[in-house]
Amino acid sequence: MQLSRRNALLFGAVFGTGIVPGLSSLAQSAKAAKKGGILNAVAVGEPTTLVPLLDSNTRTRVISTKILEGLVRFDEKFTPQPVLATSWAISEDGLRYTFSLRQGVKWHDGKEFTAADVRFSLLAFKRVGPRGRITFANVTDVETPDAHTAVIVLSRPTPFLLRALTGGETPILAAHSYPTEDYAASKNGTSPIGTGPFIFEEWKRGSHVKLRRNPDYWQAGLPYLDAVVTRFVGDAAAASIAIETGEAHLSTDISYVDIDRLRQNPQIAVDTYTDAYLNNAQIFEFNLENPILAKREVRHALAHAIDRNFIVDTIFFGAAKPAASTIPAVFAAYNDEAPFQYPFDLQKASQLLDAAGFQKKEDGVRFSLRLAFLPGDTFRKTSEYLRSAFGKLGVRVEIQDGDLGTYIKRVYNERGFDINLNGISRLFDPTAGVQRLYWSDGIKNVAPYVNAAHYNNPEVDDLFRSAAIEKDDAKRAGYFRKIQAIAGVDLPNFALVALPTVIARSAAARSLVTTIDVTSSDFANAWLDV
Repeated sequence: MQLSRRNALLFGAVFGTGIVPGLSSLAQSAKAAKKGGILNAVAVGEPTTLVPLLDSNTRTRVISTKILEGLVRFDEKFTPQPVLATSWAISEDGLRYTFSLRQGVKWHDGKEFTAADVRFSLLAFKRVGPRGRITFANVTDVETPDAHTAVIVLSRPTPFLLRALTGGETPILAAHSYPTEDYAASKNGTSPIGTGPFIFEEWKRGSHVKLRRNPDYWQAGLPYLDAVVTRFVGDAAAASIAIETGEAHLSTDISYVDIDRLRQNPQIAVDTYTDAYLNNAQIFEFNLENPILAKREVRHALAHAIDRNFIVDTIFFGAAKPAASTIPAVFAAYNDEAPFQYPFDLQKASQLLDAAGFQKKEDGVRFSLRLAFLPGDTFRKTSEYLRSAFGKLGVRVEIQDGDLGTYIKRVYNERGFDINLNGISRLFDPTAGVQRLYWSDGIKNVAPYVNAAHYNNPEVDDLFRSAAIEKDDAKRAGYFRKIQAIAGVDLPNFALVALPTVIARSAAARSLVTTIDVTSSDFANAWLDV
């Protein structure tokens, strides 16, 4: 592997570990790993696809990363490690990334993995990926001088590019599994083939997904497990019960109220991580096409009506923390622990609504709003809190329920909502993870989790364009601070809390987390101590 000195310094100085309990599950025990066994996981809700090409939701990637792989992955210190690429070099001008690809790797259907698959995948993500249109905006081509060399060609420097090439973020897909450019029509979304340690076996809708061991995996002797089964349940309480009764070995969806109780059980471990790759957060988005919400004073008022400390203490039982910005503290210059711009103040909120011309009517109601929320236990509870909080202002809120597919259709296709409680991966870099929340391109090119507000500010677009290609860290920080200042006043969205990643597991489940992208570990090294 070859990195320019600047990039090497960037990875070490900017990120740190970002992991609360000490990342490596590899260090959990000095025992030798055992082969065999079926790892049973339980998840709240069901993904819409098993390939994160058209939908990058975490529910998809926690399964897909066992099947699909990226060119690289990152350890707990954010050091890049080889996966499907064995080495890489970055040109001095930052416009060419040359990857030497691993030889002898086969897709699960027996066909050879080649540079053509890398070219197809990166260009497909650039064309249709919810984040790919931004992440790979400067990619002009992927050259394939031979079957085991891929060269990413850029029109402008893209300082965060390597970090986007993981199996969770941009997995390499089999080009032959997408015979047309109608990627949604490909069977690969529901029965994917990959190069990873596990082979897709079945997806029984409403029940489970089963993966089986890849006997021809390129890492000799791995994986240890015979199979991984992910069963879908309706709520976090059911996930907690499954862990407590031993029905499941693993869940990332347990109820926060159950954490302390589960930790008292010697047969269960509960690990809490700060995921420095995903940087997940709850954010609140306004539909700016609603004439009421188009008034800035109304948006400011609703922001002042939210007590983020209440959300942290009551819904997350102290495990989350308030977020003051959509830009996370991935880099030292971007501090989401800055003082809140909209502190909880119901009196000020009421005054702002009065001044905006929305006084209370005889029935005490100023106006009504429809609140959509990303399916999930904590999102439902936060939605219920928001309904109560806004109700104190005289704003009537109707909560809109539905599964993930219904939610995406309602918010991004039909636009049948007024306010949206969303879960966003702010990611390893603001260009990759945050820009999509403000990018006006998302108005005409609709994609999940891209600019649900329909915010359109040319100055903010230009600042993001400048930041995307700026190699000087101090100058990039300046662009992002200016974006925060402008968007903080326009307020198309409002960050609520930064979310931890909590994994409840059987004490017998070992070596589950082996990457900084915590829940996107591939389970190649996972094993059961039974």
